[in-house]
Amino acid sequence: MSRFEPKNPDFRAIAIHTFEQQRAMKMLGISIARMEPGEVDLAMDYSAEFTQQHGFIHAGIISAGLDNACGIAAFTLMPASTGILTVEFKTNLLAPARGQRFAFRATVIKPGRTLTVCEARAYAVHDGVETLIATMSGTLMALPSGMKGSISMPT
Repeated sequence: MSRFEPKNPDFRAIAIHTFEQQRAMKMLGISIARMEPGEVDLAMDYSAEFTQQHGFIHAGIISAGLDNACGIAAFTLMPASTGILTVEFKTNLLAPARGQRFAFRATVIKPGRTLTVCEARAYAVHDGVETLIATMSGTLMALPSGMKGSISMPT
């Protein structure tokens, strides 16, 4: 059970809709594996298309997964008709990103009216064994209704 109470009873549908509008996540094959208020797990299969010169998944791809996990986790706690943007993040790369699958798990640390702070971890999964490969701390900003980029559900 989540330790947070969502401000929007439709948070799941709106967060899923927001996630599905992100063409970058579709291109990367990243999907939502689990979602609770203030928490999200994203998943991505290995693709050679996303590797760097040593055959590991590129750090930019791992950072994108972590950033998006933080964004969706924070978004689950936003009021209706609010959008979200990342304003800063720091990523620590801990191990090479090699595996058959990758998991990006984010949790809200401190929700706020304007700024929300999250932490996320990326894991590489190989033969069912998870290895922590990166961490992120991020700050996300709520976009009030009417600001360019704010999200609303289609009617």
